[in-house]
Amino acid sequence: MLTRRIGDVQVGAIGLGAMPMSIEGRPDESRSVATVHAALDAGVTLIDTADAYHIGADDVGHNESLVAKALASYGGDTSDVLVATKGGHVRPGDGSWTLDGSAEHLKRACDASLKRLGVEAIGLYQFHRPDPAVPYAESVGAIRDLLDAGKIRLAGISNANPDQIRQAQEILGGRLVSVQNQFSPAFRSSEPELRLCDELGIAFLPWSPLGGISKAGDLGSAHNAFARIAEAHGVSPQRVCLAWMLAKSPVVIPIPGSSRPETIRDSVAAAELELTPEEIAELDAA
Repeated sequence: MLTRRIGDVQVGAIGLGAMPMSIEGRPDESRSVATVHAALDAGVTLIDTADAYHIGADDVGHNESLVAKALASYGGDTSDVLVATKGGHVRPGDGSWTLDGSAEHLKRACDASLKRLGVEAIGLYQFHRPDPAVPYAESVGAIRDLLDAGKIRLAGISNANPDQIRQAQEILGGRLVSVQNQFSPAFRSSEPELRLCDELGIAFLPWSPLGGISKAGDLGSAHNAFARIAEAHGVSPQRVCLAWMLAKSPVVIPIPGSSRPETIRDSVAAAELELTPEEIAELDAA
């Protein structure tokens, strides 16, 4: 697969968002493991997870443990797979998503993630979402401390605005390697962050690039231009969407969520789909 860079690591241009395998409506474990294995077979070398991808309060880290189990059972070489996880979101078990961006929580969360992933250092650790109750500098400062301590190899942030990206880059001493924000045909307000990442040479990881778990299947019907161009190429609108994102900048690495082998295979094929400048312009304007 076409590769792109996160810090000093080369990864496949399409990653795997593992969240659907662990939250409400998740499939059985065997299908999830098969999905991870299909992704690896297709050349995926970036898997995105988080300690908050679970359901019950007694289920914390379900997704991290699942990813670790799938990698361990693969049977092939996984040494080049970059597992990206996150801390700072909390799920108390009542279906809600809360925040804890305190330095104490982030450091405890990282230690727990290290154990679940079974690694000496986390490949990419990201501050999940700004916590209004905690100064942003404190949260990112904790990520810096984890980086300095060697508990994480690479540092990123998620759900950040341009000012926060610049602040994080300063706090981390120029070592910010990724920004993970929501971006899709229906959600384009992260364009300024994408442009800033392009300017700074920082990887931009769109989450829910196809519109989210409940809407990904309807992408073509909701956005006619993607359906028209997909028909012209004989591919899915979802594949066109990911190819469009890849064409926007060499720093873009979409991480579509998947819980079925066939969907991640289709997503990976976007790396080989070449759109014309006219098609890209039409999708930009759609």
